[in-house]
Amino acid sequence: MNISDILSEDMILVDATADSKRQLLAQLADFVAQKQNLDKNTVFEAILERENLGTTGYGGGVAFPHARLAGISQNVAAFVRLDRGVDYDALDGNKVDLLAFLISSEQNGEDHLQALAAFSRVLKNPEICQMVRQARSIHEIYQALQR
Repeated sequence: MNISDILSEDMILVDATADSKRQLLAQLADFVAQKQNLDKNTVFEAILERENLGTTGYGGGVAFPHARLAGISQNVAAFVRLDRGVDYDALDGNKVDLLAFLISSEQNGEDHLQALAAFSRVLKNPEICQMVRQARSIHEIYQALQR
């Protein structure tokens, strides 16, 4: 599975601002809910429930918030670049400024894991993360994520 299989350019949010992890996740839930015609509270609660199990802050300024929801039939992915990092309880203690978000059907665990692995393969590369941070447009971010 490639990033292009799960992420489209219209699901990229650039230069978002947040003062806290909770505020960031609420904005992300709202963005995804609007784009996918989902209930933002349901999306937000699912993200929080997953975060309560353990942080999805991977390290290097990257987080992978994800959840599984009833009532959706395919993966929904979004990508967010913050204008400045936010405390996220990341494993390395660093602030997070890049988020790859995924919600999947409760019934489709295999696709969920493959999509998370696709994001992880790309965003564990510091050079790609730097290109994403320096990109001047959504299109440039999308192109960087395709590498």
